[in-house]
Amino acid sequence: AFIGPPGTGKTHLAQAFGYECCRHRMKTYFIKAAELRDKFTIARRAGREGALLTSLVRPSCLIIDEVGHCEFDKANTRLFFDMVDRRYNKEGAFNMIFTSNKNPSDWREIFGENDALLCSLDRLFDSASVFTFRGESFRGKHLENYTLRAEHSASTTQDNPLNH
Repeated sequence: AFIGPPGTGKTHLAQAFGYECCRHRMKTYFIKAAELRDKFTIARRAGREGALLTSLVRPSCLIIDEVGHCEFDKANTRLFFDMVDRRYNKEGAFNMIFTSNKNPSDWREIFGENDALLCSLDRLFDSASVFTFRGESFRGKHLENYTLRAEHSASTTQDNPLNH
């Protein structure tokens, strides 16, 4: 898990890990948490939860980016647990990476089913490495600020054809 404030390199590092997995011929899947939630909802409506879960369990490395940027209802939280549980019990490689601005202890705010979430967290952090990022955002370092001052003069108002 990569946990820390925005702009500190969590997603970049998760993508780099995924890239290295690909270089070692490991199937890797990267998805934003909001996209995962939407896929769960669509699969539930279509009665295709099993097929979706199978597709999420298959890759050797699953990266879920931006956990905490969207809410999961109870049904989607249960699907999240099913995915985690199947990956946890999977033979072979089952790497999972999560990036989040929120500590896992605060994930209760975004997942709608506490029991399913607690079971998920229990499995996720059974033998996990948690990297806590600190510091300021790397974004905006090349930001340039300009101050402009506009003045209004009486002659400009009289000469402006839009004022007539």
